[in-house]
Amino acid sequence: MSPRRLADISQIVGAAKKPGYDPSGHGTGIVHIGLGAFHRAHQAVMTDDALADAGGDWRITGVSLRSTEIADALNPQNGLYTLIERGPEGTEARVIAAIANVIAADPGGTLKALCDENIRIVTLTVTEKGYGIDRTAGGPDRNHPAVAEDLESPETPSGVLGLLVAALKHRRAARIAPFTVLSCDNLPENGKLLRLGVIGFARQLDADLADWIENNVAFPSSMVDRITPASTDETLAEAAAQTGCEDKAAVECEPFIQWVIEDAFPQGRPAWEAGGALFVTDVAPYERMKLTMLNGSHSMMAYAGFLAGHRYVRDVMNDPALARLVRRHLAAASGVMPPLVGITFADYGEALIERFRNPAIAHETYQIAMDGTQKLPQRIIAPALVALEQGRDVRPFAFATAAWMRYALGRKEDGTAYELRDPMAETIQKTVARLSDPADIYDGLTKLPGLFPSELAESRIFAAPVTDLLETMLDSGMRAAIDREAE
Repeated sequence: MSPRRLADISQIVGAAKKPGYDPSGHGTGIVHIGLGAFHRAHQAVMTDDALADAGGDWRITGVSLRSTEIADALNPQNGLYTLIERGPEGTEARVIAAIANVIAADPGGTLKALCDENIRIVTLTVTEKGYGIDRTAGGPDRNHPAVAEDLESPETPSGVLGLLVAALKHRRAARIAPFTVLSCDNLPENGKLLRLGVIGFARQLDADLADWIENNVAFPSSMVDRITPASTDETLAEAAAQTGCEDKAAVECEPFIQWVIEDAFPQGRPAWEAGGALFVTDVAPYERMKLTMLNGSHSMMAYAGFLAGHRYVRDVMNDPALARLVRRHLAAASGVMPPLVGITFADYGEALIERFRNPAIAHETYQIAMDGTQKLPQRIIAPALVALEQGRDVRPFAFATAAWMRYALGRKEDGTAYELRDPMAETIQKTVARLSDPADIYDGLTKLPGLFPSELAESRIFAAPVTDLLETMLDSGMRAAIDREAE
């Protein structure tokens, strides 16, 4: 007989830890847009800790803008789900009750939730492509389908910028205090970027509204970190064993969690520090450290590891040669970092190595490899340019770049094709079609719009090792390139 569906805390009969509060005694105060696995393993968990520690009406209304899958999983469970932490020492589980309900593929329902006077914070994990912001221009990207549609029909928005602006317009007219907007995506200065996008979108429609948003709405920046693999049948089976219930929304993650937040919440906030959040006046140094060291090495090992036949990050770390290149990349990344009070970069790098080695976490290299054109600028290209300007060794960054360029060809060494899963996939494919010479591939990919600054792309100090490494990857294979580079 199958276990009954998780829907109430009283049903939990396994070893999973129960919430430290009665969820029915707390109202909602947060709308979260982008209700994926990462939010459920990160912000929702710290909100759960905050509710248990200090209470308050801070439960979450989750929003999935496109898919109904997570709503179908969570709503029948009254928002309850199991968090499974897998570490080298074993597995622990707890049931999270911070999510009250989920709105899915319902722009009207989402806008209504955003206009609710009880909502004081809107958090987001939609990835860079979900915002529709032109990072170079610092405003809305009119070529983004949702942005274009919402500018044409601002009263019935369906995209992130359109929904936020429409909700703020309503709250202003109704004399309801504006919510604080907190981006939790891996983007440099994510709060400032989102602020420019929202104000720029509003200015296209109503200059007075744009000025009001500029003067009254807080957009704190944040840095988030927790390795969260995609859930599998094994995840769901572990949740059933830990709770005695069927849980279709279970997620798994590593034990480590980090959240650094700019403390700017005019309408109040949960006691997220109860879950370990660090509140600071400037997030940027922490953000840069994570993007340059953790995310940069992650991208390098994703492209090289995937093409070397390694499915998971843990497999990469069991490859002695590739593990040496990961250490080399971390050392190079730390070298371009300005000093950060309280942080020893060598210790941070060693902690990352241990996290990457975690045998219990099945984090796929192919998953990390997606959206490369949106990740590389801050993870690889920016630190490479700093290294170039400072006269440091650029070869670790050149290796990562060559690995991405090889990956961008969209075929394994046996000729098997794979999807790039990148917003510029079609452009990349047209660029590299019928190209075989490393210099031509380098020239084509470095000219993609908004990706490589000319001072880096045109530098022989950078271009020469990239094309040299790419030639080895093409002629002798990724395995040979890794082994030669690690000698």
